Amino acid sequence: MHAGFLLMAMLCLPPSASQTRVSTRLDDGWLFRIGQVEGGQNPELDDTDWQPVRLPHCWGWREAQQGKRYYRGPGWYRRRLDGPFEPGKRYFLRFEAAGSVADVYLNGKHVGQHRGAFGAFCFEITDVLQTSGGNILAVRVDNSPQQDIAPLSGDFCMFGGLYRPVNLIQTGQVCFSLTDHGSSGLAWLQTKVGQAEAIIDLTAQISNGTKAFLDLVITATILDHQGNKVATQCQAARSAPRTVAPYWLRITLPSPRLWQGRNDPYLYTAVAEICDANGQILDQLEHRIGLRSYYVDPEKGFFLNGQPYHLHGVNRHQDRPDKGWAITEQDQQQDLQLILDMGCTVVRCAHYQHSDYFYSLCDQAGLLVWAELPLVDRIDPSDGFANTSRSQLLDLIRQNINHPSIFAWSLYNELRPGNPDPHRLLQDLHNLAKAEDPTRPTIAATCTTGLPQMNKITDLLGWNIYPGWYPEWGPLSDFSRHLDLYRNTSRTGGFCVSEYGAGANIAHQEEEPNQPVHNGQWHPEQWQAILHEYAWAQMKTRPYVWGTFIWNMFDFTSYWRNEGGIPGRNDKGLVTYDRATCKDAYYFYKANWTTEPMVYITSRRLTTRSRPITDIKVYSNCQKVRLMVNGNTIGILEPNDLAICLWQNVQLRQGTNTIEAVGVSSNGQVTDRCQWELAPSK
Repeated sequence: MHAGFLLMAMLCLPPSASQTRVSTRLDDGWLFRIGQVEGGQNPELDDTDWQPVRLPHCWGWREAQQGKRYYRGPGWYRRRLDGPFEPGKRYFLRFEAAGSVADVYLNGKHVGQHRGAFGAFCFEITDVLQTSGGNILAVRVDNSPQQDIAPLSGDFCMFGGLYRPVNLIQTGQVCFSLTDHGSSGLAWLQTKVGQAEAIIDLTAQISNGTKAFLDLVITATILDHQGNKVATQCQAARSAPRTVAPYWLRITLPSPRLWQGRNDPYLYTAVAEICDANGQILDQLEHRIGLRSYYVDPEKGFFLNGQPYHLHGVNRHQDRPDKGWAITEQDQQQDLQLILDMGCTVVRCAHYQHSDYFYSLCDQAGLLVWAELPLVDRIDPSDGFANTSRSQLLDLIRQNINHPSIFAWSLYNELRPGNPDPHRLLQDLHNLAKAEDPTRPTIAATCTTGLPQMNKITDLLGWNIYPGWYPEWGPLSDFSRHLDLYRNTSRTGGFCVSEYGAGANIAHQEEEPNQPVHNGQWHPEQWQAILHEYAWAQMKTRPYVWGTFIWNMFDFTSYWRNEGGIPGRNDKGLVTYDRATCKDAYYFYKANWTTEPMVYITSRRLTTRSRPITDIKVYSNCQKVRLMVNGNTIGILEPNDLAICLWQNVQLRQGTNTIEAVGVSSNGQVTDRCQWELAPSK
């Protein structure tokens, strides 16, 4: 090692100009053919009659959202990769997801296969790329059921296609590895975080594509939100030829500004660089990181940075009408905004790995995230299933380990103990998760007490409970009984309610609703609101219930369902499938979970009334609410501890009635109004 290299390693001198990576998103120029195509990978194949498509793209949604069986099988994508490409550079193709098995070919040669519908994957194509251009990229994607790939079942659809972005990435000969389970090759582990200091251990996977031993310098730098350097560290590294090897670096940040969830989602910029012995930057990557610590007290609940921080929020599926999984960044921004506007502090990204973009939005917004592996309902006892499940877990953790919003790795949802016995696999997955990331707990969502040992494998536990909806859970009044029953079923003693809810069709309105038949065709919006009012009243008074997750934030497609008047729809969402209408229950939670003054008249869509005497219910977080009917003041009430005002036995007049609620707070007044029509009595 020569003197110049030693000096660089010791003093971390400023590096010189960069030769870092270039990433190009490949949204356009694709051709698509549904079904099996013999020789679909061959460059000389005539694809002139294939369908032009733009990514993201997927299939199956059209039939599924009509309540019909949808196509599950292969589909092919092709496009040109035109050069020229620079000699001496390395090139990679990174797919953010493909449902469910993807085989990638370049110029007729098989580059690699990825199994699993939700994780990213990356293949190097340097050796098969024609640098002069004219390359033919072909991808066979197959969403047919595979016995070695979770999920094997579930109350959601498994669409096919390249439904997330694809990128062509150019690097130098030395780079942070792109092929380590589709990750960035960097893990910024928060070993210790407090008010006094934050200790971060960086693991960097460095890929040396040359045929020589290289002397390198790895530098880690933390920048504040203004770009000021607040901590830095570097060290020398010796890299062997044609290898990918890990290197470790510890960096300490004094007096950090902590990531405080929605109260203050402060993010630093963490920069990692590889330099050669002359100070030339060979590769550079940035991550946004938030510094935080958290734990669950079995009696007092969830604590963030040493302070109580209740987790109340929703579950989310990623599909949309007329798109399936092929959603845009704008779609995801809208989803997040609706979740934030309701006052959520947490989201469970069910039942699979969601997009890196959505997790990043949660980082920025301070919304904590439950990230989940797609083990749903049952497993397969084969070694192949176990191996693919481990690979999917590695995809999930390695790709998302740097997101501060993610607080737990979830291993399963509603696995039944004898379907077949999952204990051994779950123990292995738990151990793998702890080895990969010792800073986060594992968690699971269960619904069975059949073998209680299964419920104690993960560090934390959630219960999916449905009193007042599914008959086997009993009436709504059983909600509190279930909460008390599950107190001793997890390792910690405390637990969260990972699912609860009821279906609601906004076209179904009822003046005096009773509990509907859960799989019937009548799902009145009023019953959903009643259930959530009762459930939240029970959970908010129990501190050992450290988190609550409504099922679901949005209606979503489940092709086999035929209930609630809409085939192919699970209508338990607080927001309609098209995101156009927030149901009454949405505003119940908004009144309870937000402080910006709001007032909302319930049953507003019950526009045609048959009873002249009615109750009027209003949700509000204001200090007082005044109700007026047809311009006349009915009364002024203070909302109760559930943010509800209820005026009983209000007289309506024949014909059109204007209902108006005015919320009064120290910040002024807010108003809501609607109109109801009282039909002539028969």
